[in-house]
This record gives sequence, C-alpha cells and structure tokens, in this order.
Amino acid sequence: MNPCPVRRELPPRLVEVKGGCSGCRLHPLCLSAGLSHAELEQFAQIVNMHHTLRRGEYLYRAGQPFSSLYVLRRGFFKMYDLSEDGREKIVGFYMPGALLGMDAISTDHYNYSAIAVEDSDLCAIPFNRLEELFRRAPRLQHWFHRLMSREIIRDQEIMKLLSGMRAEQRLAVFLLDLSDRFKELGYSSTRFILRLTREEIGNYLGLTLETVSRLFSRFQAEGLIGVNGKEMRLSDLTALKMMGEGQEYAVSKYKGASKNASFVFLRR
Repeated sequence: MNPCPVRRELPPRLVEVKGGCSGCRLHPLCLSAGLSHAELEQFAQIVNMHHTLRRGEYLYRAGQPFSSLYVLRRGFFKMYDLSEDGREKIVGFYMPGALLGMDAISTDHYNYSAIAVEDSDLCAIPFNRLEELFRRAPRLQHWFHRLMSREIIRDQEIMKLLSGMRAEQRLAVFLLDLSDRFKELGYSSTRFILRLTREEIGNYLGLTLETVSRLFSRFQAEGLIGVNGKEMRLSDLTALKMMGEGQEYAVSKYKGASKNASFVFLRR
C-alpha cells in the first residue's frame, strides 16, 4: 500500500469563524499568544476565515508559490517530499497548534506537499500582511521567532533520530514525541488516538513495514504499550525513555503479559 497515495484535490472550503482568535482554545499556542487586546484585534483582521479540508485533500503542493502560513486548529497533517524516482518521503506530521508553511519563507514557494490525514480546520495568515503587522506589534514578531526556533529544534531532533539511532530507539522517540505534543495540547500524554498507518510511520522513521510491525509486537509483549481499538496507551514512559536513550530497561515483570495481543495502528 502506498503510504501517500495521490488523491483527488479539492479547493479549501470556507466556514464561518466563531469566537475569533480570543475565543480559540489554541490561542496560548498560536502566533497571537501574549498580544494585548488591541494587538489581538489587529491580528484577527489579517487572519482569513477557516479553511476546512477533508481527509486526503491538499493544503498546498511542493513548488506552489508561497502566499500564506497556516495554523492547524483541528485535525492531523502530514508533509512529504518526492524523490527523483517519484517515491514519497514523509518529512513530518502536524497536530493542532502547528504552523505550516514556514519552510517556504526563504524560497517563495512551498518545498513540500501538505495533505490532510483526517478532516481538518486551519486558519490562513497572508505572510505579506503578517510582515506589516510585525512592525506595529513587536511581541508578535518575538513569538513568531520562538515558534521558528521550536520547529528548528524539532527538525534537528528528527535528523538525530534518523541518523544515529537503532530501529527500536526511533520508534520509542517517535511515540514519546507524540506524547509530548498531546500533553502540550492539554490532552493525556499516555492515552491518545492515532490515525497513522504502520507504513506511514515506517516511511517517516526510515524503517520497513516489517520492522515497524515487529517492534510494535515487541513493545506490547514487553508491556511498554497497549491498544484498545484506535486508542494508543503508553504503559511505561520510563522504559520508553530509557529505550530512546539507548539504555537497558527491566521488562521481566511484563514478559508474557501481552503475548496474545495484536498491535493495531490504523487511521480511521
């Protein structure tokens, strides 16, 4: 199965904005965080109405001229690049609060294709208007730089993940990263819903489907993770962290506990 099949592309549909920036639950994580009431009103004026995309629709494609940044309000996105032989390589997954399109600022075109993994809502921020607002709201520019720094650090961690870690370390760090992201959004860090295929995870981590499936089975048998339908449970964060760091961890008390369980990692 192709992890990123070419799907029908539809134009984004506009939906009514309710509550504006100040009423958004993601406000503390957004560009508008820390702005005064007057600055927030100015920011809200440049933000376009929500874009709603269904699963499989593209927000933008690689090579498309850069015009806007996008804040993901609801849903899940993946970003991918194409190799010279046309194969897709996933370069990132994005959850609510993420700012998409920053890689295009220096090139004036989007460098990767962004596709909705599930039905998603986004806010579009025209970059030329954002730059104008930076001059009137220095705190907005400061927060923007913080978001850019966060993404740079995350990208560097991924580079380290893919270059020097063993397969089991990669998967452990991947699960812990998702745990941290859910915690940042105010959700449980140990129980969450995932809509990713094992093939997509392997594509992202540079692992084969067989390796990912084997590791999921091993993690369950050792009591590190559990699954109930589409709900993922991280049963032993300490052991996962030790594994991610390449340390030895004790699993004797878990052995055999989950031998009859089968790991299911599916998108809805």
